[in-house]
Amino acid sequence: MKPGPSSAMQCNVLALNRVYLAIHVITVRRAFSLLWKGMAEVINIEEGAYMAYDFESWREISELRLEMKEWGDDADWICAVNFPIQVPRVVRLLDYDRIPKETVKFSRRNVFLRDENHCQYCRRHFSAQKLSIDHVMPRSRGGPTTWENVVTACLRCNVRKGGRTPREAGMLLDRHPAKPKRNPVFVHQLNSEKYECWRNFVR
Repeated sequence: MKPGPSSAMQCNVLALNRVYLAIHVITVRRAFSLLWKGMAEVINIEEGAYMAYDFESWREISELRLEMKEWGDDADWICAVNFPIQVPRVVRLLDYDRIPKETVKFSRRNVFLRDENHCQYCRRHFSAQKLSIDHVMPRSRGGPTTWENVVTACLRCNVRKGGRTPREAGMLLDRHPAKPKRNPVFVHQLNSEKYECWRNFVR
């Protein structure tokens, strides 16, 4: 059965600089734009060797894989106007030498990923729709919205805690909140089979 493209555009692509150092995680749309403009090439690991493909050669090998039914279980595909093409996992920027300073963006999604979608009070796992952000020191009492003062909490525990500190509410934190050293999205995907090839380019 041919792989479906339903969630392919939601995937991420690891971008390397010219000397094969990981620098960014980019969207599939951005990756294909760079490939189409000749600003990047696909890097694919085949039998232990790094193979490089420009847009046209990647399109051709994608079509060949479909014809030979050699797609992997974790492969993602999108359908262009006239042809299907496999979503690359890694691209290399051909004219980019710099190593940008790694920054960790503070966002609701990253807080959930840092806490692995576990409520930090009852320690249960929830879907993102059933989680909220709780301020350890309540905002009503001057608590800042920072990595060190927010945790993931289920709706029930958040209501129970209310405008109190954990100690006042008789609730224990599973772990003390802190700013992650690496982008939580990146860490989360490194632990996925789909993005296992990223490990070859990450220190």
